[in-house]
Amino acid sequence: MPEEQLVEHEAPLFYEQGASWNWLLAGPASGLAMLLIQFKGGVGFQPAIPLIFLVLVTGFLWLQVHAARIHASVELTADSLRQGIEVIPVRTIVAVFPEAKHTAKSTKPGALLETWQTSRALGELSGVPRGRKGVGIELTGDRTAQAWARKHRELREALTHLVEERTP
Repeated sequence: MPEEQLVEHEAPLFYEQGASWNWLLAGPASGLAMLLIQFKGGVGFQPAIPLIFLVLVTGFLWLQVHAARIHASVELTADSLRQGIEVIPVRTIVAVFPEAKHTAKSTKPGALLETWQTSRALGELSGVPRGRKGVGIELTGDRTAQAWARKHRELREALTHLVEERTP
């Protein structure tokens, strides 16, 4: 009988989930709020409207949280960087650029952007997801890209450590 090979997964060096399931608590809260509005308005107990609010709000938030957990999550291991569903090998990262002085949404006149700030954002989304900041990286083949995270400084530090560890 052949021995089963156990696949060991590396512990992530950096991880961010896209969103928290706690947002789903807004569904029951909206149903309860509608129930209270009915009682305060003197309508009495009519469960249909609070139940509709509960189902609609919970369903909509479930869809949003589920999508965010897929498309806006980040995981960095010693071998790979996953941004949403796109995975790139860490060995293809040549350098990590320093933090930019101005953001892409800077309103200062004459604020020059770093070249990596106009590069493509990793992941399948059209840009850096809302609430996250870009981290400029240089890839093999003289390409640049933007990794991104809420805790962008922690991601930058972890990426820098991996790149410096690999380069002599």
